[in-house]
Amino acid sequence: GGRSKPSDGLGSYSTLQLQSSGEQLQPKPLYIFPTLFYSSDKDIIYICPFNAAVKGKVFITNYRLYFKNTDSETPVTLDVPLGVISRIEKMGGASSRGENSYGLEITCKDMRNLRFALKQEGHSRRDIFEILFKYAFPLSHGMQLFAFLSQEKYEENGWNVYEAMEEYRRQGLPSSEWRVTFINKNYELCDTYPTILVVPYKATEEDLRRVATFRSRCRIPVLSWFHKENHAVIMRCSQPLVGMSGKRNKDDERYLDLIREANGTTKLTIYDARPNVNAVANKATGGGYEGDDAYQNAELVFLDIHNIHVMRESLKKLKDIVYPNVEESHWLSSLESTHWLEHIKLVLSGAIQVADKVSSGSSVVVHCSDGWDRTAQLTSLAMLMLDSFYRTLRGFQVLLEKEWISFGHKFASRIGHGDKNHADQDRSPIFLQFIDCILQNNVRVKTASLWSFVNSDTSLYINPFYTSESSRVLYPVASMRHLELWVTYYIRWNPRIQHQSPVEQRYKELLALRDQYLKKLEELQLSDSTHLTNSSTPNAATPNQHITHLQTPF
Repeated sequence: GGRSKPSDGLGSYSTLQLQSSGEQLQPKPLYIFPTLFYSSDKDIIYICPFNAAVKGKVFITNYRLYFKNTDSETPVTLDVPLGVISRIEKMGGASSRGENSYGLEITCKDMRNLRFALKQEGHSRRDIFEILFKYAFPLSHGMQLFAFLSQEKYEENGWNVYEAMEEYRRQGLPSSEWRVTFINKNYELCDTYPTILVVPYKATEEDLRRVATFRSRCRIPVLSWFHKENHAVIMRCSQPLVGMSGKRNKDDERYLDLIREANGTTKLTIYDARPNVNAVANKATGGGYEGDDAYQNAELVFLDIHNIHVMRESLKKLKDIVYPNVEESHWLSSLESTHWLEHIKLVLSGAIQVADKVSSGSSVVVHCSDGWDRTAQLTSLAMLMLDSFYRTLRGFQVLLEKEWISFGHKFASRIGHGDKNHADQDRSPIFLQFIDCILQNNVRVKTASLWSFVNSDTSLYINPFYTSESSRVLYPVASMRHLELWVTYYIRWNPRIQHQSPVEQRYKELLALRDQYLKKLEELQLSDSTHLTNSSTPNAATPNQHITHLQTPF
């Protein structure tokens, strides 16, 4: 693919996967055909918040913005994939006074703000602004995202990581209590649900259609996870359409009773992710919650997790205190004022309640308003606690594909990749760590899966201390005293912060040591095999006998 090493750190092949580590740049070749759209002929000043202003060159392609300094021997680089850019603004005007007052300010989704200064002559920033604005927000200009243009190939097709029927069989389904239905094969029942659903065995197709009319966006209660031993289940759905008049729906009430009866519990627990006051307020717009009078065999629990707008504002406050500098003298009070850890605690606490209830043998139903934000957080976290398979690398991929993508989390709206509307009220950090997903037809054909990339080198993601304990529930401690800010994510751009924890460093050392042992073991096996082949001694030991004493704790 013409992947000759760029002579100037970037050159014409500027969208090669360049991984920055601190101030260093490590090229990783990919099968991508990049296009260079902008190369500054004059020096541009990067106003670095951690050092003095730095002169250098800026390159823009249809994948990334790249800056490399030209005024010192110490390399200073910026490597910014265009997908992380949220906002581009012009800084200052033709009449602005003061050093470095004229240029561009770029707001990123990865906690960074970048500022570039140019000389005030001949519309010097017009070209860079227009090109950057166009390719950072391709969807707003009638163009495709870079994922659809990439020619990158992998040995494994990550789109095949999750197969719904295979995953349900792994859980022990279908069973005498639960059946698989294809009623949504053409997305006619619910256009934001997957085509394969698991529902109570006694529920007919007509029952499902009638229940869909009483659930927001037709997102009926369907099975997410089945406990093989006690047969309790996690169901997910959206809010019932009760409204201000307190409407009831006998089909919906009977359907939830079928869920309860499937494993013989006396009470079905419904976890409503919202604060009570929000659920009541939703009645005004036609929504609501399951009242005691209508659902007499159910217990309703509100988990007090706030909506997407509160989460968005909380992250903004967090960004303000971690970038570019951390004010240590007021750190604890500043962190508390963001309420970020408080939100994390509420989500964790809710998931623990779900996992604990299912582990004790009771089935649960989980929903929020539409059932694709807080619901996905709760179900996937509870499943992670309950099922050790989801704590493996492959299992975690299945979990995200199943609970987030197939059940319609609005990645495109929440993250907003390629869209210039940075003030969109639908944006929210519901699954901050997850990669952007474009919800189109034929995305599996047109793009490479994230899992293709991850699975091409799994050693980067494996925990050497992982143990498979299928019968043990993994409960985290959801207490403010034990929660910590994820420093290596939120403050990773600050060079004064230690970017690798001692535990992570020890992991890497142990992995390297394990590889050394395995290599030595292979050499000894090969040596013993050769020795045995050439030996005429009839009682020679077998290779396994020779290497028994080399076993290690790994």
